Amino acid sequence: MRLFVFLAFLSVLVTLVSAWTKEDHEIFDLVTALETSEGKGTTFYSWLDVSPTATLAQINKAYRKKSMQLHPDKNPGVKGIHERFARLGVIATILKNTEGRKRYDFFYKNGVPKWRGSGYYYARFRPGLGTVLVFLTILTSGLQYLVQTLNYKRDLRRVELAIRDARLAAWGPKMEPLQGKRKVKVNLGGGPRQGEDGNVIAGKMLDMVVEQDEVFILDSSGSLHLLDTSSATPAAISNTWFIKLLISSIRKFSYSKEKLPKEADLAQSAPTVDRPDSPASGTGTQSEGEEPHQTGHVAAVKAGGRRRKAVRKR
Repeated sequence: MRLFVFLAFLSVLVTLVSAWTKEDHEIFDLVTALETSEGKGTTFYSWLDVSPTATLAQINKAYRKKSMQLHPDKNPGVKGIHERFARLGVIATILKNTEGRKRYDFFYKNGVPKWRGSGYYYARFRPGLGTVLVFLTILTSGLQYLVQTLNYKRDLRRVELAIRDARLAAWGPKMEPLQGKRKVKVNLGGGPRQGEDGNVIAGKMLDMVVEQDEVFILDSSGSLHLLDTSSATPAAISNTWFIKLLISSIRKFSYSKEKLPKEADLAQSAPTVDRPDSPASGTGTQSEGEEPHQTGHVAAVKAGGRRRKAVRKR
């Protein structure tokens, strides 16, 4: 019933919003600008100093008088005088026109609507990319939080129902607590249903243990897990996508900052490996009569041997 009323109200609101014309939007803008410039509650009639029932001749006379007062030539250097003078001409044009005055009188008597349609506000207060992204982030995060809340209430009802069914199966219809542990089976599948072959298929059965007021879930390994309302996960802002993304980015950034100093320390503490062609490695020129270095290259040993043979022949 509430959903029906809400949808009906929404349809009426959409109908009213779609009924606003371009001329109506012009009147909305003028009303807002006039109250901002001349003061809250200023109307077209009060600004011209005429009554709402004034005739066309009276409006023309009031307009000429007001235009002489606000003419820019008579108010040199006055801030905003050009805007006020131009606004006066537009207002006078609306009141001189039969249809325009009729539309303004409607809003004058009933009040200017607070909600004027999304197109009206978008055209006048066109948001930037940053504003749109912030709005979408807040909107999607809010919807996600709402879904979390609904899921939490649903899971909470399921937990309470499972606890009640387990106690009912263990204690009987009187629901009087009994001493000791009692193993029961609770149907979590929504009750039995009829299969395609005509046989009755039971819902999902879960093994539980009831001990006084506490209810436990019995898993396949024989372990007991307490079942209470804390088993349902409550809604949390920290579980929305944007907050989780923000936390994850901060953790990655912190991890990267900690990792860089560690890598630098490891690089400094690593042992220096001798290059094969360095003098310390034993591959340099060996003087006559010296024994080849044990860690020298094989080629250096052979070269030393050839030099000894050459000396003996001489």
